Amino acid sequence: MEPGDFVAALRGAAPYVHSHHGRTVVVAFPGETCARPDFERLLSDIALLSSLGLKVAIVHGARPQIDAELALRGLEPQYVGDLRVTDEAAMVAVKAAVGALRMDIEAKLSSNLAGTPMGGAQVKVVGGTWVTARPVGVRDGVDHLLTGAVRRIDLDAVQEALSAERIALLSPVGYSPTGEAFNLRNADVAEALAGGLHADKLVFVLESDPATWDLARSAGDAGHLLLSDAERFLASDEVLGQLSAEDRNCVRAALAACRSGVRRVHLVGAGSDGSLLRELYTRDGAGLMFYADEDYESTRDATIADVAGILALLRPLEQAGIVVPRSREQLELDVDGFSVMVRDGMVIACSALVPYDEDGAAEFAAVAVHPSYRGRDRAEALLKRAEVTARQRGLTRLFALTTHTPHWFVEHGFVRGGPQDLPAAKRAGYNERRNSLVLVKSL
Repeated sequence: MEPGDFVAALRGAAPYVHSHHGRTVVVAFPGETCARPDFERLLSDIALLSSLGLKVAIVHGARPQIDAELALRGLEPQYVGDLRVTDEAAMVAVKAAVGALRMDIEAKLSSNLAGTPMGGAQVKVVGGTWVTARPVGVRDGVDHLLTGAVRRIDLDAVQEALSAERIALLSPVGYSPTGEAFNLRNADVAEALAGGLHADKLVFVLESDPATWDLARSAGDAGHLLLSDAERFLASDEVLGQLSAEDRNCVRAALAACRSGVRRVHLVGAGSDGSLLRELYTRDGAGLMFYADEDYESTRDATIADVAGILALLRPLEQAGIVVPRSREQLELDVDGFSVMVRDGMVIACSALVPYDEDGAAEFAAVAVHPSYRGRDRAEALLKRAEVTARQRGLTRLFALTTHTPHWFVEHGFVRGGPQDLPAAKRAGYNERRNSLVLVKSL
């Protein structure tokens, strides 16, 4: 990496370092990921999250480890659909597999050898009998025996560990007041934990790459879906049938966690190096995100707090002679006429609507879209918003002045005009040296 690239990446991540500091994140990963040769990289990244000030809870899976332990004992795994049937003999294998895997995770997180990503980390990992479970019971006519469901989690104990800057580690095993142990799905534990803690984020690390799913392509350019849209896409078994059993469980848990109040749920692929860090510390992430609120990306009226973001968009266009320069003071005076498109707190597009009520017209001006988000119809969305606003004011036409982009306006219903088509007040200030083209659209 070139020095400039490193500096740019670090500066780009800085807003997320600040905004995530002190927040709670639950990270869940399946047993398949634990068996990967590069599993230590993921644990190093999780340790880094803790070092950057996040309160981190981990929930691991153990499906392949349990199956391997069963094979050593000459037993066949039993499933009904996506749910394991756990008899007493299988439960012995569950305890052995989960216990051994948990110790491996704790050992790897405790490593702090110099010259490794964990060097100097001083990570402290805490666990306990925090999950109370009950039997799943009979499903589809089959008694699942010691396969369990989460009844409750000792959230106070988990919160105490997180407040002490410890990483909380939960395994897919729960206990009953009668002294029984139950085999659980890690996705269910993660869902219950994130919902109970009111976690800011729940991240599922999957063996498949969510960015390649048909569902992700439906999410558009940024890999994010509003909860209601995600539920609509996942309403059919045909869509879910494209996913593995583990992925289906995680997707169902992700949606349920969103419904229970977790604002952001992320799905990332274990096979993509650094996907967890890129998902949390870059604007466009590296996977698929479900969110319950509509503020992640929204279009709204601009406020004085948006002035700096609008200036950042307009300055390069002003320097290129594409838009007329505005001072910060003038923009602050005119900001009420602007609309902005905001993505995760950043202004990524803007436009202004300047009404000339006496002439029944309005100017559509100062249209700018961040370079990373161009070509995705955001300017068109701002135009449609301007048209609605103009009609509500009783205006009958829009006009625009441009030197560089007349074709875009023509493609969106404008026709060529001339200075004589401008409102009198605008015509009086028309800069003949600039010789801007006049485009007009009837509403």
